[in-house]
Amino acid sequence: MLELRVPPAIVWLVCAVLMGLASRLASSLSISIPAPLTAGFIVLCVLSGCGLAWRALNAFYQAQTTTHPMHPDQASALVTDGIYRYTRNPMYLGMTLLLLAWALYLANWAALLGVALFMAYITRFQIIPEERALQRIFGEEYEAYRRSVRRWV
Repeated sequence: MLELRVPPAIVWLVCAVLMGLASRLASSLSISIPAPLTAGFIVLCVLSGCGLAWRALNAFYQAQTTTHPMHPDQASALVTDGIYRYTRNPMYLGMTLLLLAWALYLANWAALLGVALFMAYITRFQIIPEERALQRIFGEEYEAYRRSVRRWV
């Protein structure tokens, strides 16, 4: 029922808001990490997340295929080069890294649940339906790609 119904950006935003609420409600679960270390990890996650998403979108534009996450059945090309040689879902991985950066900024164990929630939801209700659509469209070519490249990392 929820498959391909909620845009990933909305799921991401809801998880980010829930993470903020969780960190306030569970303030006793705060993490004490040295500021320079936290700042370094946050910057690394933000730059990596944005870089992955940009490279993934750019690859789709170059292949002239759809970037609309709600309509994977409109894919006209199977993108397997560039960043897609390392992960089948660099856009979602990038979004996950941004949530991880947010969790680090919030410095709260409860906030990390939002990262797990995002990954679980996106896998079940976005990625798996996308994979079924790509299997129908590209058949054995997609199956070979799926066997050689991991879903997340």
